[in-house]
Amino acid sequence: MGVGFLKEETKMNLDELEKVKVKALEDHIPIIMDDTLKVIKEILDERKPKRILEIGTAVGYSASQFVRFSEEKAIVDTIELDEERAKEAIENFKRIGILDNVNLMIGNAVEILPTLNEKYDMIFIDANKGKYPIFLQEAIRLSHKGTVIIADNILYKGYVLSDYNKHKQRTAVRNLREYIADIVQDENLDSQILNVGDGLAISIVK
Repeated sequence: MGVGFLKEETKMNLDELEKVKVKALEDHIPIIMDDTLKVIKEILDERKPKRILEIGTAVGYSASQFVRFSEEKAIVDTIELDEERAKEAIENFKRIGILDNVNLMIGNAVEILPTLNEKYDMIFIDANKGKYPIFLQEAIRLSHKGTVIIADNILYKGYVLSDYNKHKQRTAVRNLREYIADIVQDENLDSQILNVGDGLAISIVK
């Protein structure tokens, strides 16, 4: 970590970033867990992505952390379906001081992703669990050799690796299982599942 990075980091308001975390937890808005963030920070340190795609902005906490921990001060394209959460995320980006580093797209990721043609260095999936297989195929399309594709909550409260088959979450669990099968069977991906947070799938495009 160079001196230049330290100078850049001081431009971020880390007190405001902490406030975003506290408020999200109080409001029961799902955000990236600390142990998951630790793993992703290691990936950011190693891979130094310049362009990141995030599927599922929520209130902007994870995107802000990606900018914080990317040595090159990455540009993050992020997609959020909920308009109110998107507005809150934009205000959070302003207060944290990273608005110039983030492009927020409001709408359904299933519809937005096919319109994108950028090649990303890292793609983070944390949205509708029932759509993960669709997100994966779009992520692969938007990747290049060496792109890291990360899917959060892949074990979904332990349901995915159990015999869970209740109606309420059946579709989500089935499609998360499909996601895991897809990344394991794809010879163009080097994948692993980590038991951190609610489960983290990491795939590197060969």
